[in-house]
Amino acid sequence: MIATIAAGPVAAAPARATTGPTGPVALAIREEAGGSLKRFYADRGFRPLWAPGGKIGRQADTLIRFLRSAELDGLRPSSYGPDKLSDAIGAARGGDPRAVARAELQLSNAFARYVQDQRRGGVRMIYADRRLKPKKLPTDRVLRAAAFPRSFSDYVADMGWMSPLYVRLRDLMARAEKTGASRETVERLQLNLDRARLLPGPWTRHIVVDASSGRLWYYEAGEQVGTMRVVVGAQETQTPMLAGTLQWAILNPYWNVPDYLAEKSVAPKILGGKSLASLRMEALSDWSPSAHKLDPASIDWPAVASGKQVLRLRELPGAGNSMGRVKFIFPNKEGIYLHDTPNRNLLQKDDRHFSNGCIRLENAAELGHWLLARPIGAGSGKPEQAVPLPAQVPVYLTYITATATDAGVAFRKDVYGRDK
Repeated sequence: MIATIAAGPVAAAPARATTGPTGPVALAIREEAGGSLKRFYADRGFRPLWAPGGKIGRQADTLIRFLRSAELDGLRPSSYGPDKLSDAIGAARGGDPRAVARAELQLSNAFARYVQDQRRGGVRMIYADRRLKPKKLPTDRVLRAAAFPRSFSDYVADMGWMSPLYVRLRDLMARAEKTGASRETVERLQLNLDRARLLPGPWTRHIVVDASSGRLWYYEAGEQVGTMRVVVGAQETQTPMLAGTLQWAILNPYWNVPDYLAEKSVAPKILGGKSLASLRMEALSDWSPSAHKLDPASIDWPAVASGKQVLRLRELPGAGNSMGRVKFIFPNKEGIYLHDTPNRNLLQKDDRHFSNGCIRLENAAELGHWLLARPIGAGSGKPEQAVPLPAQVPVYLTYITATATDAGVAFRKDVYGRDK
């Protein structure tokens, strides 16, 4: 019994002695590191990231495989010196602390540059929140993000700094090259990859909406925690490539009727004998917060129907309201938001391009629970109750047409014509 207790500390001591703040590897890193690398390692007591226990781990081999195949990312493998890294790792496996430290620092430097290059944007995205626009991350920040997850080895193996959508597309690119896909296929895949590289990795709490497949995903703490079908913009009223920050849930919302629907749909119904009350709508004097209700009898409906007069209409809250029970809003000039919907039949279709650009949710209550950290309920029942989110959440609207099949790579119909 005594011998068993004593054996634990004796067995563990060499690793601590080798890699702890006063161990030979840590001391060698302290001497060798400079600049942003030194800042990163100083914050962790100069403990190695790639060499736990004083030995280079398998995550180094994983990184080198990624670097050797960097052409899949649209990058040059030679930029990262994978052969020199392999030589440094080989030298480190002899156990010399300085050799381990040199391999450690070379791996961190190559890793940081690779991550920085992968995340460079090359396609147009509207940034309603400018803070979400990709910037070149400092080396120490890249490494701190990598050191945060419990398993650094898994973080590297899963390419956890990139969106899972990007990782899937990268795998598709590898399959396309292996099967000798056409130049057109490869170029189209690269365009999809360039869209996906603008998305954050799963360690960032965020939402992604893909307007090609009509799906939504949400992520936090390194995991995909939910997904659902969505209805997105039709060909004529496309959902844009857009990134913003969700800030509010609006319970029991009104639906502001688009001008063209007021002209083409509502006005003809009124002229045909319907009433605004029967349509559960009301007319307002203007679009300001102080707008007042109009008497329907005072409205020149023929002028509205002909497009000569623009009229603000809104649908009243309720079970049949086009917004459903809740909408989630983020400031943007395009007038895009996420919302519930009573029209469930459209969600069952394979092609779900039917909206005016906004995103209709299959399960708004589920998403709302995640955003608010509680069931959304109905509040007090009053219209347009604005509930601030406890934490603002980035949302990215993208367009990924590439998909995997048993035969290899395929593309969904390019509804918006963005792959040309």
